[in-house]
Amino acid sequence: MRRLTCVLLLVVCAISARAAERVNILFAIADDATFAHFSAYGCPFVHTPNFDRIAKEGALLNNCFTPLPKCSPSRASILTGKYPWQLEDACDHYGIFSAKFQVYPNILEDAGYFVGFTGKGWGPGDFKKGGFKHNPAGNPYQDRKLDPPTTGINKNDYASNFADFLKARPKDQPFCFWYGGFEPHRPYERGSGEKAGGDPTKVIVPPYLPDDPIVRGDLLDYGREIEWFDTQLGKMLKMLDDQGLAQNTIVIVTADNGMPFPRVKGHIYEDACHLPMAIRWPGVVKPGRVIDDFVSFVDLAPTYLDIAGIAPRDMTGQSLVGLLRGTAPGRDHVLVGREREDVGRPNDEGYPVRGIRTKEFFYAHNFKPDRWPAGPPETGFSDIDNSPTKSLVLSNHDKFYDLAVAKRGEDELYDLTTDPGCVKNLADDPKFAQAKAALWSQLKTELTEQKDPRILGNGEVFDKYPSVAPRKNAWDTVMKKNADKK
Repeated sequence: MRRLTCVLLLVVCAISARAAERVNILFAIADDATFAHFSAYGCPFVHTPNFDRIAKEGALLNNCFTPLPKCSPSRASILTGKYPWQLEDACDHYGIFSAKFQVYPNILEDAGYFVGFTGKGWGPGDFKKGGFKHNPAGNPYQDRKLDPPTTGINKNDYASNFADFLKARPKDQPFCFWYGGFEPHRPYERGSGEKAGGDPTKVIVPPYLPDDPIVRGDLLDYGREIEWFDTQLGKMLKMLDDQGLAQNTIVIVTADNGMPFPRVKGHIYEDACHLPMAIRWPGVVKPGRVIDDFVSFVDLAPTYLDIAGIAPRDMTGQSLVGLLRGTAPGRDHVLVGREREDVGRPNDEGYPVRGIRTKEFFYAHNFKPDRWPAGPPETGFSDIDNSPTKSLVLSNHDKFYDLAVAKRGEDELYDLTTDPGCVKNLADDPKFAQAKAALWSQLKTELTEQKDPRILGNGEVFDKYPSVAPRKNAWDTVMKKNADKK
């Protein structure tokens, strides 16, 4: 009996030791933030010292991309390691996320991790109809609110929720936590950026937006929200330091899609899909490293499983562990796309696109160029978030109006070496015919391998999936109002 007791104690100790050695995971994701608007990338009007700290103590990634620049499809890719067009209804914004697709938080929890999230997990959409018992991002820690609440900033006290999570964690369990800030999602308090000390003259206005005081002010307000997200991140990092957890925790910071401005969020150009990312992994990632290899969100789930010593299960993405260790290369291109992002077209149809981004080019194929890319005029171009900038752009029928809402051709090609803002379409330029053909061929080949319904001739299925959007059948509502007026 004494021998048996000793053996059992040794087994328990061994299991506890292995658990203590397993790497903790802190994943921080902002809501609607373009990569260029973090100060580690040289942004002069947004200050993100805590994101910058992670980059300094770990790595700054220059080429991180979401495969679909809208909240719920982007987050579904992170959770599953699959492209949105492999996830049925979860490819659409406000879709139903089926539990038949395994998500890494559940896999880690089954493997002994303590798993939770705060703020925005997967969404918007309906995960309960899909069979999930709670948000796919993890068990919720949402109770703490700021008191008194701030103005112009979302009210969640994310850091206090993380403190509650750490307090609840059994000491012999590694943890995986998802910090999903609602910032910088709209709405904003107008003028909050300048009120907080922001300087409009330091704002860099992208070439697809008018350089106007309204736009500069709107960008400052947006930057102020990013800074709130970063402040909460800093408090979480201090908790890791104070509790002796920092050395055994990988921290990954990013955003789900680009900023909520015309021609960005939901519209697959550069600033919509190209996102910030900084990774700190003590003892593995060399401090101050800059990584130029391409990274897709489909790579995150297999990375987290690899870190935990779990073989990826039915995932399209590839683990980044080799890239982070410096022992394997990353990607040299990424794929992007979109389907039904917000309702408002006839029959709530989407705007299907697939694209490929290389170091030099961005190529996109619009499958339904007869449709309005930002939603039809009758419903107010509903694929663009309402904002002072949107109102300004729509009030002037100039080049910025056309860039934001005009119909597009079947093919788009942009030379990123001379046109990083993606404003000059070269698809019909004979000089680029060979490049366009090669990119389209590569895109078709990879999408065929991924069994994308859109490339296999069954793309209409994305328009037929049920939507749980609050504005469902917006087109029919507008048409009925117009008929009533007549």
